[in-house]
Amino acid sequence: MTTSRIAVIGAGPVGLALALHARSLLPQARLTVYDARPPERDVAGDARTLALSLGSLMFLERLGLWPGELARRAAPIAEVHVSQTPAAFLGARAQPEVTLSARELGVPQLGAVLGYGALLAPMQQAWFEAVAAEPRRLEARFGRPVAALKPVAGGVEVDAGVAETFDLAVVAEGGVFAEQARKALARDYGQTAWVGEVTLAGGTAGVAFERFTPDGPLALLPLPPLASRDGDGEATQDLRAALVWCAAKDADAMAALDDAQRAAVLASLLPTRAGRVRAVSPLRAFALGLNAERTLVHGRVVRIGNAAQTLHPVAGQGLNLGLRDAHALVAALREGDNLDAALRRVEWSRAPDRWGTIAVTDFLARSFTWHGPGVAALRGLGLAALQRLAPAKALLARRLMYGWR
Repeated sequence: MTTSRIAVIGAGPVGLALALHARSLLPQARLTVYDARPPERDVAGDARTLALSLGSLMFLERLGLWPGELARRAAPIAEVHVSQTPAAFLGARAQPEVTLSARELGVPQLGAVLGYGALLAPMQQAWFEAVAAEPRRLEARFGRPVAALKPVAGGVEVDAGVAETFDLAVVAEGGVFAEQARKALARDYGQTAWVGEVTLAGGTAGVAFERFTPDGPLALLPLPPLASRDGDGEATQDLRAALVWCAAKDADAMAALDDAQRAAVLASLLPTRAGRVRAVSPLRAFALGLNAERTLVHGRVVRIGNAAQTLHPVAGQGLNLGLRDAHALVAALREGDNLDAALRRVEWSRAPDRWGTIAVTDFLARSFTWHGPGVAALRGLGLAALQRLAPAKALLARRLMYGWR
Protein backbone atom coordinates (compact mmCIF):
# COMPACT_ATOMS: atom_id res chain seq x y z
CA MET A 1 0.00 0.00 0.00
CA THR A 2 1.06 3.63 -0.38
CA THR A 3 2.49 5.57 2.56
CA SER A 4 -0.13 5.96 5.27
CA ARG A 5 -0.38 6.79 8.95
CA ILE A 6 -1.88 4.10 11.18
CA ALA A 7 -2.72 4.51 14.87
CA VAL A 8 -2.99 1.38 17.00
CA ILE A 9 -4.94 2.06 20.19
CA GLY A 10 -4.23 -0.51 22.88
CA ALA A 11 -0.90 -2.27 23.45
CA GLY A 12 -2.17 -5.63 24.63
CA PRO A 13 -1.23 -8.83 22.79
CA VAL A 14 -3.63 -8.17 19.90
CA GLY A 15 -2.62 -4.54 19.36
CA LEU A 16 1.10 -5.30 19.58
CA ALA A 17 0.76 -8.32 17.29
CA LEU A 18 -0.87 -6.10 14.68
CA ALA A 19 1.80 -3.39 15.06
CA LEU A 20 4.70 -5.86 14.81
CA HIS A 21 3.16 -7.61 11.81
CA ALA A 22 2.42 -4.31 10.06
CA ARG A 23 5.97 -3.15 10.71
CA SER A 24 7.27 -6.07 8.64
CA LEU A 25 4.63 -6.27 5.90
CA LEU A 26 3.79 -2.58 5.45
CA PRO A 27 7.22 -0.96 5.10
CA GLN A 28 5.75 2.33 3.82
CA ALA A 29 3.30 2.76 6.69
CA ARG A 30 3.98 4.99 9.69
CA LEU A 31 2.75 3.27 12.84
CA THR A 32 1.95 4.80 16.22
CA VAL A 33 0.93 2.65 19.20
CA TYR A 34 -1.02 4.31 22.02
CA ASP A 35 -1.64 2.88 25.48
CA ALA A 36 -2.71 4.37 28.79
CA ARG A 37 -0.09 2.46 30.81
CA PRO A 38 3.28 4.14 31.30
CA PRO A 39 6.24 2.58 29.45
CA GLU A 40 8.10 1.81 32.67
CA ARG A 41 5.32 -0.34 34.14
CA ASP A 42 6.38 -3.96 34.64
CA VAL A 43 3.86 -6.10 32.78
CA ALA A 44 5.75 -9.40 33.10
CA GLY A 45 4.14 -10.33 36.43
CA ASP A 46 0.55 -10.34 35.15
CA ALA A 47 -0.52 -13.90 35.99
CA ARG A 48 -3.71 -14.06 33.93
CA THR A 49 -3.72 -17.17 31.77
CA LEU A 50 -4.01 -17.29 27.99
CA ALA A 51 -4.90 -20.32 25.86
CA LEU A 52 -3.19 -20.00 22.48
CA SER A 53 -4.29 -22.15 19.55
CA LEU A 54 -1.82 -23.71 17.14
CA GLY A 55 -2.73 -21.04 14.58
CA SER A 56 -1.84 -18.33 17.11
CA LEU A 57 1.51 -19.98 17.80
CA MET A 58 2.21 -19.99 14.07
CA PHE A 59 1.42 -16.27 13.96
CA LEU A 60 3.76 -15.59 16.88
CA GLU A 61 6.44 -17.57 15.03
CA ARG A 62 6.07 -15.21 12.05
CA LEU A 63 6.60 -12.32 14.46
CA GLY A 64 9.84 -13.90 15.70
CA LEU A 65 8.44 -14.52 19.18
CA TRP A 66 7.94 -18.30 19.07
CA PRO A 67 9.32 -20.73 20.05
CA GLY A 68 12.25 -19.18 21.95
CA GLU A 69 11.75 -18.01 25.51
CA LEU A 70 7.96 -17.99 25.13
CA ALA A 71 7.89 -21.72 24.44
CA ARG A 72 10.08 -22.40 27.46
CA ARG A 73 7.61 -20.56 29.70
CA ALA A 74 4.52 -22.16 28.15
CA ALA A 75 2.79 -25.49 28.70
CA PRO A 76 1.91 -27.32 25.48
CA ILE A 77 -1.59 -28.68 24.98
CA ALA A 78 -1.24 -32.21 23.61
CA GLU A 79 -4.84 -33.26 24.18
CA VAL A 80 -8.24 -31.73 24.92
CA HIS A 81 -10.70 -33.78 26.97
CA VAL A 82 -14.34 -32.66 26.91
CA SER A 83 -16.89 -34.38 29.16
CA GLN A 84 -19.83 -33.77 31.45
CA THR A 85 -20.62 -34.79 35.00
CA PRO A 86 -22.65 -38.02 35.31
CA ALA A 87 -26.22 -37.68 34.09
CA ALA A 88 -29.08 -39.92 33.08
CA PHE A 89 -27.96 -40.99 29.63
CA LEU A 90 -29.92 -43.61 27.73
CA GLY A 91 -31.18 -45.04 31.00
CA ALA A 92 -27.79 -45.19 32.72
CA ARG A 93 -25.50 -42.93 34.67
CA ALA A 94 -22.72 -42.21 32.23
CA GLN A 95 -20.02 -39.66 31.42
CA PRO A 96 -19.80 -39.24 27.63
CA GLU A 97 -16.58 -37.62 26.47
CA VAL A 98 -14.72 -36.31 23.45
CA THR A 99 -10.94 -36.34 23.15
CA LEU A 100 -8.93 -34.33 20.64
CA SER A 101 -5.32 -35.44 20.34
CA ALA A 102 -2.40 -33.72 18.62
CA ARG A 103 -0.92 -37.13 17.84
CA GLU A 104 -4.09 -38.31 16.10
CA LEU A 105 -4.30 -35.08 14.11
CA GLY A 106 -0.65 -35.20 13.05
CA VAL A 107 0.33 -31.84 14.58
CA PRO A 108 3.04 -31.12 17.17
CA GLN A 109 0.53 -29.67 19.64
CA LEU A 110 -2.99 -28.30 19.68
CA GLY A 111 -1.87 -25.08 21.32
CA ALA A 112 -0.19 -23.80 24.45
CA VAL A 113 -0.99 -22.10 27.74
CA LEU A 114 0.96 -19.03 28.74
CA GLY A 115 0.74 -16.28 31.32
CA TYR A 116 -0.53 -12.93 30.05
CA GLY A 117 2.55 -11.12 31.32
CA ALA A 118 4.88 -13.77 29.90
CA LEU A 119 3.45 -13.06 26.45
CA LEU A 120 2.97 -9.30 26.74
CA ALA A 121 6.43 -8.40 28.10
CA PRO A 122 8.46 -9.72 25.13
CA MET A 123 5.92 -8.31 22.65
CA GLN A 124 6.21 -4.89 24.25
CA GLN A 125 10.01 -5.12 24.30
CA ALA A 126 10.01 -6.11 20.64
CA TRP A 127 7.97 -3.01 19.80
CA PHE A 128 10.24 -0.71 21.82
CA GLU A 129 13.25 -2.17 19.99
CA ALA A 130 11.50 -1.67 16.64
CA VAL A 131 10.81 1.97 17.52
CA ALA A 132 14.46 2.49 18.46
CA ALA A 133 15.52 1.02 15.12
CA GLU A 134 13.07 3.10 13.04
CA PRO A 135 12.20 6.22 15.03
CA ARG A 136 11.06 8.20 11.99
CA ARG A 137 8.46 5.58 11.07
CA LEU A 138 7.44 3.94 14.34
CA GLU A 139 6.29 5.47 17.63
CA ALA A 140 5.32 4.21 21.08
CA ARG A 141 3.08 6.67 22.91
CA PHE A 142 2.60 4.94 26.24
CA GLY A 143 1.07 6.80 29.15
CA ARG A 144 -1.11 8.56 26.58
CA PRO A 145 -4.74 7.42 26.88
CA VAL A 146 -6.86 8.16 23.83
CA ALA A 147 -9.82 10.31 24.84
CA ALA A 148 -11.70 10.42 21.55
CA LEU A 149 -11.77 9.40 17.91
CA LYS A 150 -13.33 11.76 15.39
CA PRO A 151 -13.95 11.09 11.70
CA VAL A 152 -12.44 13.69 9.40
CA ALA A 153 -12.09 13.95 5.64
CA GLY A 154 -9.93 11.09 4.44
CA GLY A 155 -9.11 9.77 7.88
CA VAL A 156 -9.69 9.90 11.62
CA GLU A 157 -8.58 12.32 14.32
CA VAL A 158 -7.03 10.71 17.40
CA ASP A 159 -7.19 12.83 20.55
CA ALA A 160 -4.64 11.78 23.18
CA GLY A 161 -4.13 15.21 24.72
CA VAL A 162 -3.02 16.52 21.34
CA ALA A 163 -5.24 15.79 18.34
CA GLU A 164 -3.56 14.21 15.31
CA THR A 165 -4.96 12.93 12.05
CA PHE A 166 -4.32 9.39 10.81
CA ASP A 167 -5.44 7.54 7.72
CA LEU A 168 -6.59 4.62 9.88
CA ALA A 169 -7.16 3.97 13.57
CA VAL A 170 -7.18 0.37 14.83
CA VAL A 171 -8.81 -0.02 18.25
CA ALA A 172 -7.49 -3.05 20.12
CA GLU A 173 -8.27 -1.86 23.63
CA GLY A 174 -10.94 -4.21 24.95
CA GLY A 175 -11.09 -4.84 28.69
CA VAL A 176 -13.45 -7.22 30.50
CA PHE A 177 -17.21 -7.54 30.00
CA ALA A 178 -18.26 -5.85 33.24
CA GLU A 179 -16.28 -2.70 32.46
CA GLN A 180 -17.27 -2.26 28.82
CA ALA A 181 -19.83 0.04 27.28
CA ARG A 182 -22.48 -2.10 25.64
CA LYS A 183 -22.07 -2.70 21.92
CA ALA A 184 -24.65 -3.48 19.25
CA LEU A 185 -24.95 -7.14 20.26
CA ALA A 186 -24.84 -7.55 24.04
CA ARG A 187 -26.01 -10.37 26.30
CA ASP A 188 -25.41 -10.87 30.02
CA TYR A 189 -25.25 -14.61 30.62
CA GLY A 190 -25.99 -14.22 34.32
CA GLN A 191 -22.84 -16.23 35.04
CA THR A 192 -19.67 -15.63 37.01
CA ALA A 193 -16.26 -17.04 36.10
CA TRP A 194 -14.08 -17.95 39.08
CA VAL A 195 -10.46 -17.87 37.95
CA GLY A 196 -7.36 -19.16 39.71
CA GLU A 197 -4.87 -22.03 39.83
CA VAL A 198 -5.13 -25.69 40.86
CA THR A 199 -2.40 -28.08 41.98
CA LEU A 200 -3.01 -31.70 40.97
CA ALA A 201 -1.41 -35.05 41.73
CA GLY A 202 -1.60 -38.10 39.52
CA GLY A 203 -2.86 -36.46 36.34
CA THR A 204 -1.39 -36.38 32.85
CA ALA A 205 0.72 -33.45 31.70
CA GLY A 206 -0.39 -31.53 28.63
CA VAL A 207 -4.11 -32.32 28.85
CA ALA A 208 -6.72 -29.54 28.88
CA PHE A 209 -10.09 -30.42 30.40
CA GLU A 210 -13.48 -28.91 29.63
CA ARG A 211 -16.13 -30.26 31.99
CA PHE A 212 -19.83 -29.55 31.60
CA THR A 213 -21.55 -29.35 34.99
CA PRO A 214 -25.18 -28.56 35.88
CA ASP A 215 -24.19 -25.01 36.87
CA GLY A 216 -21.88 -24.22 33.97
CA PRO A 217 -18.61 -25.24 32.35
CA LEU A 218 -15.30 -25.52 34.15
CA ALA A 219 -11.96 -25.73 32.42
CA LEU A 220 -8.47 -26.79 33.48
CA LEU A 221 -5.61 -25.58 31.29
CA PRO A 222 -2.16 -27.13 31.83
CA LEU A 223 0.60 -24.95 33.26
CA PRO A 224 4.31 -25.76 33.61
CA PRO A 225 4.71 -28.22 36.54
CA LEU A 226 6.14 -27.43 39.96
CA ALA A 227 8.84 -29.58 41.53
CA SER A 228 8.12 -30.64 45.13
CA ARG A 229 9.03 -33.34 47.66
CA ASP A 230 6.91 -36.04 49.23
CA GLY A 231 6.85 -37.06 52.91
CA ASP A 232 10.01 -39.16 52.50
CA GLY A 233 11.90 -36.29 50.90
CA GLU A 234 11.73 -37.83 47.43
CA ALA A 235 11.38 -35.43 44.51
CA THR A 236 7.88 -35.41 43.01
CA GLN A 237 6.22 -33.30 40.40
CA ASP A 238 2.73 -32.00 40.89
CA LEU A 239 0.79 -30.69 37.96
CA ARG A 240 -0.47 -27.14 37.80
CA ALA A 241 -3.52 -26.00 35.90
CA ALA A 242 -5.28 -22.71 35.32
CA LEU A 243 -8.91 -22.92 36.44
CA VAL A 244 -11.92 -21.21 34.87
CA TRP A 245 -15.01 -22.26 36.82
CA CYS A 246 -18.36 -20.83 35.72
CA ALA A 247 -21.51 -20.68 37.83
CA ALA A 248 -24.90 -18.97 37.65
CA LYS A 249 -24.94 -15.64 39.50
CA ASP A 250 -28.29 -16.32 41.18
CA ALA A 251 -27.21 -19.77 42.45
CA ASP A 252 -23.52 -19.25 43.08
CA ALA A 253 -22.38 -20.81 46.33
CA MET A 254 -18.69 -20.27 45.55
CA ALA A 255 -18.39 -16.88 47.23
CA ALA A 256 -19.31 -18.35 50.64
CA LEU A 257 -16.74 -21.17 50.46
CA ASP A 258 -13.15 -21.07 51.64
CA ASP A 259 -10.26 -22.44 49.57
CA ALA A 260 -10.40 -25.91 51.14
CA GLN A 261 -14.15 -26.19 50.52
CA ARG A 262 -13.73 -25.07 46.94
CA ALA A 263 -11.05 -27.73 46.46
CA ALA A 264 -13.44 -30.39 47.77
CA VAL A 265 -16.27 -29.29 45.47
CA LEU A 266 -13.92 -29.11 42.48
CA ALA A 267 -12.62 -32.61 43.18
CA SER A 268 -16.19 -33.94 43.08
CA LEU A 269 -16.77 -32.43 39.63
CA LEU A 270 -13.60 -33.32 37.74
CA PRO A 271 -13.10 -36.55 35.79
CA THR A 272 -10.77 -39.08 37.41
CA ARG A 273 -8.06 -38.72 34.80
CA ALA A 274 -7.60 -35.04 35.70
CA GLY A 275 -5.81 -36.16 38.85
CA ARG A 276 -6.33 -35.52 42.54
CA VAL A 277 -6.90 -31.94 43.64
CA ARG A 278 -4.23 -31.00 46.16
CA ALA A 279 -4.90 -27.28 46.45
CA VAL A 280 -6.85 -24.39 44.93
CA SER A 281 -5.50 -20.85 44.97
CA PRO A 282 -7.64 -17.87 46.00
CA LEU A 283 -10.08 -17.26 43.16
CA ARG A 284 -11.11 -14.03 41.42
CA ALA A 285 -14.60 -13.52 40.01
CA PHE A 286 -15.53 -12.00 36.63
CA ALA A 287 -18.97 -11.40 35.15
CA LEU A 288 -19.55 -13.16 31.81
CA GLY A 289 -21.35 -11.90 28.75
CA LEU A 290 -21.31 -11.39 25.02
CA ASN A 291 -20.49 -7.88 23.79
CA ALA A 292 -19.90 -7.56 20.06
CA GLU A 293 -19.94 -5.00 17.28
CA ARG A 294 -22.01 -5.90 14.24
CA THR A 295 -19.19 -4.72 11.98
CA LEU A 296 -15.46 -4.37 12.45
CA VAL A 297 -15.17 -1.28 10.27
CA HIS A 298 -16.71 2.13 10.94
CA GLY A 299 -15.33 4.57 8.38
CA ARG A 300 -11.59 4.69 8.99
CA VAL A 301 -11.82 3.06 12.43
CA VAL A 302 -11.37 -0.72 12.74
CA ARG A 303 -12.01 -2.63 15.96
CA ILE A 304 -10.29 -5.94 16.60
CA GLY A 305 -9.98 -8.39 19.48
CA ASN A 306 -12.02 -7.65 22.59
CA ALA A 307 -12.76 -4.19 21.23
CA ALA A 308 -14.78 -5.93 18.52
CA GLN A 309 -16.10 -8.97 20.37
CA THR A 310 -15.90 -10.08 23.98
CA LEU A 311 -16.87 -13.75 24.34
CA HIS A 312 -17.68 -16.28 27.01
CA PRO A 313 -14.50 -18.28 27.87
CA VAL A 314 -16.20 -21.66 27.33
CA ALA A 315 -14.25 -22.37 24.12
CA GLY A 316 -11.15 -20.32 24.94
CA GLN A 317 -11.31 -18.48 21.62
CA GLY A 318 -11.29 -14.76 22.52
CA LEU A 319 -7.58 -13.98 22.12
CA ASN A 320 -7.17 -16.37 19.20
CA LEU A 321 -10.00 -14.66 17.33
CA GLY A 322 -8.39 -11.28 18.01
CA LEU A 323 -5.03 -12.43 16.67
CA ARG A 324 -6.75 -13.65 13.52
CA ASP A 325 -8.39 -10.22 13.20
CA ALA A 326 -4.94 -8.60 13.38
CA HIS A 327 -3.39 -10.99 10.86
CA ALA A 328 -6.23 -10.54 8.36
CA LEU A 329 -6.21 -6.74 8.63
CA VAL A 330 -2.51 -6.48 7.83
CA ALA A 331 -2.89 -8.94 4.95
CA ALA A 332 -5.72 -6.87 3.44
CA LEU A 333 -3.79 -3.61 3.80
CA ARG A 334 -0.81 -5.20 2.07
CA GLU A 335 -2.80 -6.40 -0.95
CA GLY A 336 -3.65 -3.04 -2.53
CA ASP A 337 -3.28 0.71 -2.59
CA ASN A 338 -6.92 1.59 -1.92
CA LEU A 339 -7.43 1.75 1.84
CA ASP A 340 -11.22 1.80 1.77
CA ALA A 341 -11.33 -1.22 -0.55
CA ALA A 342 -8.94 -3.04 1.79
CA LEU A 343 -11.20 -2.32 4.76
CA ARG A 344 -14.20 -3.68 2.86
CA ARG A 345 -12.22 -6.87 2.20
CA VAL A 346 -11.46 -7.17 5.90
CA GLU A 347 -15.12 -6.86 6.80
CA TRP A 348 -16.13 -9.47 4.25
CA SER A 349 -13.29 -11.93 4.88
CA ARG A 350 -13.56 -11.88 8.68
CA ALA A 351 -17.32 -12.41 8.82
CA PRO A 352 -17.39 -16.26 8.66
CA ASP A 353 -14.74 -16.68 11.37
CA ARG A 354 -16.17 -13.95 13.62
CA TRP A 355 -19.79 -14.98 13.42
CA GLY A 356 -19.08 -18.70 13.44
CA THR A 357 -17.03 -18.36 16.62
CA ILE A 358 -19.53 -15.98 18.22
CA ALA A 359 -22.47 -18.25 17.41
CA VAL A 360 -20.86 -21.44 18.75
CA THR A 361 -19.61 -19.73 21.91
CA ASP A 362 -22.97 -18.06 22.53
CA PHE A 363 -24.85 -21.31 22.04
CA LEU A 364 -22.62 -23.19 24.47
CA ALA A 365 -22.83 -20.42 27.07
CA ARG A 366 -26.63 -20.16 26.90
CA SER A 367 -27.11 -23.92 26.92
CA PHE A 368 -26.09 -23.96 30.59
CA THR A 369 -29.14 -21.88 31.44
CA TRP A 370 -31.37 -24.63 30.08
CA HIS A 371 -32.46 -26.99 32.85
CA GLY A 372 -35.42 -28.78 31.33
CA PRO A 373 -35.87 -32.56 31.47
CA GLY A 374 -33.43 -34.42 29.24
CA VAL A 375 -31.10 -31.48 28.50
CA ALA A 376 -28.07 -33.15 30.09
CA ALA A 377 -28.87 -36.40 28.32
CA LEU A 378 -29.07 -34.64 24.96
CA ARG A 379 -25.74 -32.96 25.59
CA GLY A 380 -24.27 -36.33 26.50
CA LEU A 381 -25.70 -37.86 23.34
CA GLY A 382 -24.05 -35.15 21.29
CA LEU A 383 -20.68 -35.75 22.94
CA ALA A 384 -20.95 -39.50 22.47
CA ALA A 385 -21.86 -39.09 18.80
CA LEU A 386 -19.02 -36.65 18.18
CA GLN A 387 -16.48 -39.03 19.73
CA ARG A 388 -17.49 -41.72 17.24
CA LEU A 389 -17.41 -39.46 14.16
CA ALA A 390 -13.75 -39.01 13.27
CA PRO A 391 -14.36 -36.47 10.44
CA ALA A 392 -16.50 -34.33 12.74
CA LYS A 393 -13.85 -34.46 15.47
CA ALA A 394 -11.17 -33.45 12.99
CA LEU A 395 -13.31 -30.54 11.79
CA LEU A 396 -13.85 -29.38 15.37
CA ALA A 397 -10.11 -29.56 16.03
CA ARG A 398 -9.34 -27.50 12.93
CA ARG A 399 -11.85 -24.86 14.04
CA LEU A 400 -10.19 -24.67 17.45
CA MET A 401 -6.68 -24.51 15.98
CA TYR A 402 -7.22 -22.23 12.98
CA GLY A 403 -10.70 -20.70 13.18
CA TRP A 404 -13.46 -20.73 10.54
CA ARG A 405 -11.71 -20.51 7.21
